[in-house]
Amino acid sequence: MNLSDGRRRVVVEGVQPEIDCGRFAIKRITGDTVTVEADVFADGHDVVTGILGWRRHGAKQWTEMPMEDLGNDRWRASFVPEEIGNYEYSVRGWVDHFATWWRGMQKKREAGVDVKVDRLIGADLIEAAAKRAPGEDAERLLAQAEQLRGPGDLLGLSSEMVALVSAYADTTLAGSSQEYGMVVDRPRARFSAWYEMFPRSASDEPGRHGTLKDVERRLPYVAGLGFDVLYLPPIHPIGVAHRKGKNNSTEAGPEDPGSPWAIGGAEGGHTAIHPELGTIADFDRLVVAAGRFGLEIALDFAIQASPDHPWVTEHPQWFRARPDGTLQYAENPPKKYQDIYPLDFESEDWQNLWEALKEVVDYWIGHGVKIFRVDNPHTKTFAFWEWLIGGVKAEHPDVLFLAEAFTRPKVMYRLAKLGFTQSYTYFTWRTTKAELIEYVTELTTTEVREFFRPNFWPNTPDILAQQLQGGGGRAAFVARLILAACLSPSYGIYGPPFEMGEDAPITPGSEEYLNSEKYEIRSWDLHRMDSLSEVIARVNLARNDNPALQGDAIPAFQPVDNDQLIAWTKATDDLSNVILVVVNLDPHYAQSGWVDLPLAALGLPAYDPYQVEDLLTGTRFTWSGPRNYVRLDPAALPAHILALRPHDAPVSYGP
Repeated sequence: MNLSDGRRRVVVEGVQPEIDCGRFAIKRITGDTVTVEADVFADGHDVVTGILGWRRHGAKQWTEMPMEDLGNDRWRASFVPEEIGNYEYSVRGWVDHFATWWRGMQKKREAGVDVKVDRLIGADLIEAAAKRAPGEDAERLLAQAEQLRGPGDLLGLSSEMVALVSAYADTTLAGSSQEYGMVVDRPRARFSAWYEMFPRSASDEPGRHGTLKDVERRLPYVAGLGFDVLYLPPIHPIGVAHRKGKNNSTEAGPEDPGSPWAIGGAEGGHTAIHPELGTIADFDRLVVAAGRFGLEIALDFAIQASPDHPWVTEHPQWFRARPDGTLQYAENPPKKYQDIYPLDFESEDWQNLWEALKEVVDYWIGHGVKIFRVDNPHTKTFAFWEWLIGGVKAEHPDVLFLAEAFTRPKVMYRLAKLGFTQSYTYFTWRTTKAELIEYVTELTTTEVREFFRPNFWPNTPDILAQQLQGGGGRAAFVARLILAACLSPSYGIYGPPFEMGEDAPITPGSEEYLNSEKYEIRSWDLHRMDSLSEVIARVNLARNDNPALQGDAIPAFQPVDNDQLIAWTKATDDLSNVILVVVNLDPHYAQSGWVDLPLAALGLPAYDPYQVEDLLTGTRFTWSGPRNYVRLDPAALPAHILALRPHDAPVSYGP
């Protein structure tokens, strides 16, 4: 240790937020207020100053701001990043000798102690600060030092001058924290509504293979439902070898289209389009048309290949061979996917494999894709994702990645730390009131919220959840829709099966759909009288019109004296928008109970009546006091989305 290090007295520790001692970046979106706290202290009783610094990654200059002393050596400051990209922040602290002197002078004067010598000490400190200050500030400081050496009253040293001296404090012996990372994304990284559909089922003519042009004609419908992301499963050529037939049969007939996830054929691989869907020009036109409707196209990025993929012959070293000379197909016992070969991330040629996969992502970015849903990322090496996502976002910071990682919690969280923007979750399997509260509390009130952005899906092509089976019917679908859409800022549905209430599994107890779209082309009547489209549109309208449902407000679960009813509130920081959601978890019977609300915490009057508007039906009524009665009949609607307002507040809220 050298002398300079030995004279550093200030300690900076306990910096929050941080992930794994700074190994990973926290996540925010543009316009967020980023609040940083830290313990900043030194030995003895000298005054310590804490400073928060932040900058764009790669910038030379730091923006710095003083931190507020919260007491007990805890300090806090905030800043607002206005642009997307990677950032760094750090906390510094130093002993402020002038502030220490000034505090002592005030005490001595109050005690009537002679301060002649102390005045000279102060003058020296101010003069030293003048040497560190530029231009006019230096002149003001020198004049103040000269005045302090004279006989004038100390009261001439204003608080403004004290602050000016401290602004040019000697920081050469400052203690500092490490530099912590932060990824700032665009708002859609946090708030999004996804709609998944198979392009080949987009035809209005039963029996005809859908095209990208059919998808383009479907855009007004999807936008009319209030979604902003249209997610397409793989649109690439599909292999013929070991093609799966209807209902995942290992025997495919000549008319069976195969699974879109069996990527690659004679027509090409991951950068080709299935010829029956159209051309790259059709895709480019779809992306532009979607933008006119406020929609973004999300593409599936599935790292696997059919036996007919060009890579199988061009790069056989990228696949794992079995002792009999055949390549290892994908398995998830008891499931077998003979039509899919996984890529071998332990290949000796791993570097070229990585580069080839990044070229795939870069290709689609070049055609306007800014969102990728990644299939099974937990089965690929962690280091690859950190390299790929980091490299892509360095070049295209507006690109977003959704992880389809239904796997162990630590693996899901690691993927989020490595860069995935959002992730699928266990919401699909959380059904009881206690399970939902416990899981949402974990996601929103622990360290997890700093890096893991959940995206709630009631169903997917792979998962017909048990709660959507068993005769729950329309009420079960609506309840799960509202739970997903109002508990999480980002959610999605696999439609049209969701709108149509498709609830038949292939076998009892299975989560596989009967007549799954993964293996056959389906025809959908979007205008059926029993479609949930109207309810879905109302839910999305409520989300889009109410800021409380868009940000990272933590759901506050409210007491209800019925375990079949779950209630929570979300509110903006200024309480200008307060939403109460109540859901009946029983799809068969009406349930009722009393909801207790913390009125003061919600900005509502304790004794006067307040307005309540159901955003699903438009019904308005008046409540009074903290305890109110609700009854939800699944035969009508199994949920309320209620806007709570003081009686004299405006009726509607806009984004």
